[in-house]
Amino acid sequence: MTDTSEANKERNREIARNEEAKQVTGSIRVSTWAIAVAVIIGGILFTLGWLSLK
Repeated sequence: MTDTSEANKERNREIARNEEAKQVTGSIRVSTWAIAVAVIIGGILFTLGWLSLK
């Protein structure tokens, strides 16, 4: 019975590690998109400002 319990604990640890890796990857992906959108919006606003001054 102890072997089964230990096997389940190890399996749960492995699942937790996999989920953590997925979460980190997802967070990096979201951060990358957020930065890209901010740069694009900043570029558009800069261009509109520059054009309005000309």
